[in-house]
Amino acid sequence: MNGAFVGSWSQAPNSPDTLQYDLAWIQSEAGRPLSLSLPFTPGNRPHRGDAVRAYFENLLPDSKTIRDRIARRYQAGSAEAFALLAQIGRDCVGALQLYPDGMAPAGPDTVQASPLSESDVAQVLRGTVAPTIATELPDDDFRISIAGAQEKTALLRVDGQWCRPHGSTPTTHIFKLPMGLVGNQRYDLSHSVENEWLCALILRTYGLPVANCEALQFEDMKALVVERFDRRWWGEEGQRQLIRLPQEDLCQATGTPPHLKYETDGGPGIDTLLRLLNGSTQREVDRRTFFQAQVLFWMLSATDGHAKNFSLFLRAGGRYELTPLYDVLSAYPFLGEGPGKLSPHKARLAMAVRTKNAHWKIREILRRHWVDLGEAQGVLSADGRPASQLIDDLVARTPQVVATVRGQLPRGFPPQVADSILEGLMEAAQKLAG
Repeated sequence: MNGAFVGSWSQAPNSPDTLQYDLAWIQSEAGRPLSLSLPFTPGNRPHRGDAVRAYFENLLPDSKTIRDRIARRYQAGSAEAFALLAQIGRDCVGALQLYPDGMAPAGPDTVQASPLSESDVAQVLRGTVAPTIATELPDDDFRISIAGAQEKTALLRVDGQWCRPHGSTPTTHIFKLPMGLVGNQRYDLSHSVENEWLCALILRTYGLPVANCEALQFEDMKALVVERFDRRWWGEEGQRQLIRLPQEDLCQATGTPPHLKYETDGGPGIDTLLRLLNGSTQREVDRRTFFQAQVLFWMLSATDGHAKNFSLFLRAGGRYELTPLYDVLSAYPFLGEGPGKLSPHKARLAMAVRTKNAHWKIREILRRHWVDLGEAQGVLSADGRPASQLIDDLVARTPQVVATVRGQLPRGFPPQVADSILEGLMEAAQKLAG
């Protein structure tokens, strides 16, 4: 992490994955575990098995197609996590950098990068989705790993200039490309960039912490450009360093492999994650944010709020707190009946609202379910009022949120995206009012 040696991850035939922390790292003031699921142990006993494997698998894309493409591009030999991260683990989510044994990592010295023109950035984006296209830009040491289910890459921005970083210089922004037709039902997410940008704006207008993002065009390539909250500039002008901030997603924190990220598949649910947030250094704030996010996901018909789409900052000494929110996408633009549509009767949340029973389907979830859940979990407003008051506040603020957001839509914003999401939000608020 930032040039400090943390430990070793190893594999052997017919043996479980092994993580061994370095003793000097454990004793360091900056020392902290890689994950809540991989704590420091008495006598520095190594971790072995599923939790180690799950942690590193979660650093990689979920999609087998994307992983196979990365393996071919970098001649990794296989699409397994160990082989892939040996090739592309130099700039992972969080502060971890992975190097093959015997390769010395560089520290966070001065920024090293090559400037990119708009045409260069467009070519990088084309090469992300079609790596057979010649980018005319050398790969050299530009190898990054970004988890998730869609096509994305990352670049560095210095004083407004897009750059390709070199050496140990991190990236600062993630570029997410339009998702196109998704799933067996071929849902049309060609406007996923605008959809996610709008959802982020809505959450921010409600007052929730959200990763900064903007929808940008580079020649014929459109992307949602997300500012990385796991990077921070440090130092004086002329001698600035770009520091990586340790973090992990909530699948990593709970030792859950990425293929089990949904609660229906065995992943963690709302109650499990609220209990985990009991240990946060800002317990009440984080639990309130997480609960409000779940209610707003329901109001937005955001069906993909699984555990990988929440993360923790990991601080020295084992302390942690929730990061800003990210990766929120509304299903309203493709709700309907017929080919390429998601039936409103089938739309489900990624995590159940559990009261006496588990409630999954968005249409069947009522105000009383949210009130019962919030009160059972002891979620409070900032001034100590019960969860029902948090819900009432969201309802009361919705008309002004919608008006404010409409006023910030850029010219040419797709009306089918804005109207479906904002009208759906208003209807959900009316239902939530009881």
